[in-house]
Amino acid sequence: MTQTAFPSWPDSAPKLIEVAAGRAPADTVIRQGRWVNVHTREVLDGHDIAIVAGRIAYVGPDASYCTGPETEVIEANGRFMVPGLCDAHMHIESGMLTPAEFARAVIPHGTTSMFTDPHEIANVLGLDGVRMMHDEALMQPVNIFTQMPSCAPSAPGLETTGYEITAEDVAEAMTWPGIIGLGEMMNFPGVANADPKMLAEIAATQRAGKTVGGHYASPDLGPDFAAYVAGGPADDHEGTCEADAIARVRQGMRSMMRLGSAWYDVESQITAVTEKGLDPRNFILCTDDCHSGTLVHDGHMNRVVRHAIACGCDPVIALQMATINTATHFGLERELGSITPGRRADVILTSDLRELPIELVIARGQIVAENGSITVECPHYDWPESATGTVHLGHALSAGDFELKAPEGANSVTANVIGVVENQAPTKALKAELPVVEGLVEGSGEVCQIALVERHQATGGVTNAFVSGFGYQGSMAMASTVAHDSHHMIVVGTDREQMALAANRLAEVGGGITLFRDGEELALVELPIAGLMSSSPATEVAAKAQKMVEAMEACGCKLNNAYMQHSLLALVVIPELRISDLGLVDVRTFKKIPVLEPIS
Repeated sequence: MTQTAFPSWPDSAPKLIEVAAGRAPADTVIRQGRWVNVHTREVLDGHDIAIVAGRIAYVGPDASYCTGPETEVIEANGRFMVPGLCDAHMHIESGMLTPAEFARAVIPHGTTSMFTDPHEIANVLGLDGVRMMHDEALMQPVNIFTQMPSCAPSAPGLETTGYEITAEDVAEAMTWPGIIGLGEMMNFPGVANADPKMLAEIAATQRAGKTVGGHYASPDLGPDFAAYVAGGPADDHEGTCEADAIARVRQGMRSMMRLGSAWYDVESQITAVTEKGLDPRNFILCTDDCHSGTLVHDGHMNRVVRHAIACGCDPVIALQMATINTATHFGLERELGSITPGRRADVILTSDLRELPIELVIARGQIVAENGSITVECPHYDWPESATGTVHLGHALSAGDFELKAPEGANSVTANVIGVVENQAPTKALKAELPVVEGLVEGSGEVCQIALVERHQATGGVTNAFVSGFGYQGSMAMASTVAHDSHHMIVVGTDREQMALAANRLAEVGGGITLFRDGEELALVELPIAGLMSSSPATEVAAKAQKMVEAMEACGCKLNNAYMQHSLLALVVIPELRISDLGLVDVRTFKKIPVLEPIS
């Protein structure tokens, strides 16, 4: 593995001092820009930045005294000089890209620091998969910090993963150079009930002096929430309303407000700052999950900052939430997150602080993107065969595997149905009266079938249930090996024959997403690495993903970012109903429930 060597501040201090004192020339000087100072919430006209050894040596009105004949001079021409943007909580795998290709996609958008939780690959490949992600992250020309996944499985006893993460795994990972803390602690009932395994993982992280990520997905802000906070998680990104954000910051947590491809939780929470007037220092912006289409067409953290500003946030406060607040939270305030001496020279030049066009991106003192185009290489890890052959069905599936038999003699049944909610991670627990045809329960109207197909251990297991909200029509099925967090295979369809075709196709290509209608494959996104990622460029993956969106629309689906909704239907830590390889799960009670209500 080739890691990008980057000297520490103490190692760089002699050079920084010499340049700041005018005794040595800077490597680079950015001249006459408007300095966005996120420490003081000021915009200061007519300032220069002097850079040496990838770090900032001087910021002030005139860096000519440390400019030599070999110094590269970049004319800001009055543009705003903004710290490189930080994504405080994200999953690279959600972009369907490897860390290298994700970096290549987001660098032109001004993202220079990412705090990533690779718990998707942890569920498929365990600690080895985490190490692969960690190692490729360290090879990139920007800062990609890894949070060691905490919950694989996310809800023990309610799902089966390819691998389990142990407290010993967490303790080992805390010694790795790129590990910044513990990934989101999704097993919030476990923490609230003092589960020894969860507490051991938290303790290993705290002993290493690192940050424990949170994930409290319950609307209950009573004793369980208090117990969860007392257990150690330092932040939370699962809030969906103003009251959630306020509750978290009042208890000393950071409220991470997300705008991903399908999560629109900034507007409903940022009023805690813009209207209630709470101190913004404890509010942070993040994406959580962004697919490749969003990255290519809409942006990354620049999109989130623009959105926060459009929701009424002061531009500099919004930038604080995407720079210094994030760095401070992870104990890196002296390393990044601002344009000040000693920090990594991560700088954006933009002509408009509200619309935030990203015109020049500098990371660690190097120009990495200009006017939307990347100017550096993002090295790839040599992914082994163990990371590619990960779809094991046990046998070729048929329509019979997707049958759900009705009670003897029933003409109709009452079913518990997963209700998809547009633009939100939570689902609704619905009930529907469904017809019985020749002894089998059929979908009806908005309700279609969903199946969870086991793909890690080749058990041949298929769990069948029902889902509502996609609006599919005709004879179709969509299958995906991206199925947060256990990452088995989710198949949603209106026809059992099509469901079998889609599932078998993904086994054939080694993972990804496919959609069949009337026996024809309308779209395919190949994701051969762990069934989650492609090493192809984001533009290519996004083009295939766009065809998938169009295929879903052709089958009647009108939901915004419906694929993200599809991929989360197995996430058994977010209310209300989810599906797993063990059955239908009511996340409000963390218990399995029957798909069909008993006939009285």
